[in-house]
Amino acid sequence: MDTSAGPDAPGTPDLPYDVFARACPSRRTLEHVTGRWGALTLGALHEGSLRFNELRRRVDGVSEKMLSQTLHALERDGLVHREAQLVNPPRVDYRLTPLGRRITDRLLALMTSVETGMDEVVAARVRYDERHGDPVRG
Repeated sequence: MDTSAGPDAPGTPDLPYDVFARACPSRRTLEHVTGRWGALTLGALHEGSLRFNELRRRVDGVSEKMLSQTLHALERDGLVHREAQLVNPPRVDYRLTPLGRRITDRLLALMTSVETGMDEVVAARVRYDERHGDPVRG
């Protein structure tokens, strides 16, 4: 834990973890939550329980391997619950845990802010590319 701000610094909660510290385990969870596939998977599960292939269709572009790795990481972090049902054919459902729901509520607010600000982002990109050249097209 970093105490450089001091324990009595205004607005600094007394938390046992510090995501800015290299060795803090919260940094890894933040990576899982804010990575492209983690964020989209959590967002999709906010809508309700989904099976693996339903998730894959909802999170357009994710490979089976990457979705599997993402779900394992989110389950390990306690954000996603995996429930295997012993039926024929086998059925596995994924849903958010209470912790996963709390985190995803905030994540969705960020995603909505990004979506609603896209007109400004596109305009900024155009202005940038006019001044510096389009980095994609060279």
